[in-house]
Amino acid sequence: MEKWMVYQEIHRLKNLGFSNSKIAKKLKISRNRVVEYLSMTPEEFTEFIASLQNRTKKLDPYKDDIMIWLKEHPDMSSSQIHDWLQDKLDVKSVAENTVRNYVNDLREKYHIPKETVARMYGTVEELPMGKQMQVDFGETFVYMDSGQRKKLYLAGFILSHSRFKYVEWLDRPLRTADLIKMQENAFQYFGGMTEEIVYDQDRLLAISENAGDLILTESFTKYHETRRFKIYLCRKSDPESKGKIEQVIKYVKNNFAKHRIYKDLISWQQSSLKWLKRTGNYKVHHNIKKRPFEVHALEKQHLQKVNGNYIFENISSINITRKIHKDNVIRFEGNRYSVPLGTFQNGGENIAYVSLAGEDLSISLHPNGNPIGTHKLSKEKGKVITDPTHRQRSQTKREKLAEQVMEKLADMEDSNWLIKTLHKQYPRHTIDQLKVVLKAVEQYPLHIDNAVKEMKRLGLTSANDLRDIAISLEIQNSKQLPKKELINEKYKDITAPERNQDIYLQVLQGGK
Repeated sequence: MEKWMVYQEIHRLKNLGFSNSKIAKKLKISRNRVVEYLSMTPEEFTEFIASLQNRTKKLDPYKDDIMIWLKEHPDMSSSQIHDWLQDKLDVKSVAENTVRNYVNDLREKYHIPKETVARMYGTVEELPMGKQMQVDFGETFVYMDSGQRKKLYLAGFILSHSRFKYVEWLDRPLRTADLIKMQENAFQYFGGMTEEIVYDQDRLLAISENAGDLILTESFTKYHETRRFKIYLCRKSDPESKGKIEQVIKYVKNNFAKHRIYKDLISWQQSSLKWLKRTGNYKVHHNIKKRPFEVHALEKQHLQKVNGNYIFENISSINITRKIHKDNVIRFEGNRYSVPLGTFQNGGENIAYVSLAGEDLSISLHPNGNPIGTHKLSKEKGKVITDPTHRQRSQTKREKLAEQVMEKLADMEDSNWLIKTLHKQYPRHTIDQLKVVLKAVEQYPLHIDNAVKEMKRLGLTSANDLRDIAISLEIQNSKQLPKKELINEKYKDITAPERNQDIYLQVLQGGK
């Protein structure tokens, strides 16, 4: 019945003069479906509906999985579902059109409208083989198994003629050295280098354009002098110059990264390479109407050979920056190096400047500032290299209060027991508990030591218990004094504790 309503609405809108694309957008269905329904007469459509009810569909065994994906991610495209069927369920012999039609039927039957996002397009002229490669960068948030979000950074590379792509990921912002290494990896993946490389205006490679004369960063200048490719630097707000790679970044984000669970960087990169082989470079490109990997087989012969491996020691260590993490370390070449406690500041920039001199790693807070830390470079990976002086800290407020308690109480053993007990029982409120103890010491100095012993004997764990016992001892002692001594200013401010003091008196007098 619902399909009949869609069929009738499509024909009604068409009679009103709507284009196929407008009808698809208005009804939130695919344009292919609009074309298909318009081509059928009412009699043909009746037969079509009947055939759907009687036949078994090829994707029915995977219906539950597809429904889970659609319900969790209503904006999921049929193209991405086609990729997930291959990646997660190893479904190889199904065409993308089959998946698209099946997904459309499920959306219609179970009322799962697709959330659409407008896409941006850039146009550039078609270039000959081996002429140009485009480079761009992106970042996206993904989810981990724990449910936490993780920010990832990527660099994308594409051969402009064949649309053959390469993508590499990092879990931190890219540096100039990262760009150079990734570009070298792209050359290896492509099987050579193009004459020209198109970049965005990015601080990783250029300081400024200086009226047409590029001023490159020191590290990228050394790299460019070695490889000697032509650089085309896009102007700001000029997406037409590198529209191909901008579409690649969006494609990678929406088809590969979106809704995928992140475990670690290595497995993520491996999955990305498999996706390129399975989908990114395999599917027919909508402009050239060919599979990129097939066109690349021809373009590869026109790429310039890359001689040898680039010596990364040529990369300047001047003004290498690293993020200062909240545990007061920086990450460098697979290891963590300490900076003094308190260097990390909530809401601060938290950027450190790193320089290398032989085997020494120097860390500063300013490009030309004095070092806040110096370490020997570790040849291993995954290590934490710590300077003991970085972990020395000033005495905390809790430690100062604990020292005062130790000074006020006569018995060292009882003092240690009291402080440890309060810290164990009230780890988040130890300071408040110690303040109660010191207040009790001040008000009841003659009875506080005995109060600690009674507290320990009774197995009590709160400073308020200690205060109440001290009050009870004070009251008990006052009953043994002459009446005139009771009229004393020091007792005027004594207030009854929240507990019933008779309990403490009974205990102290041997009652049960």
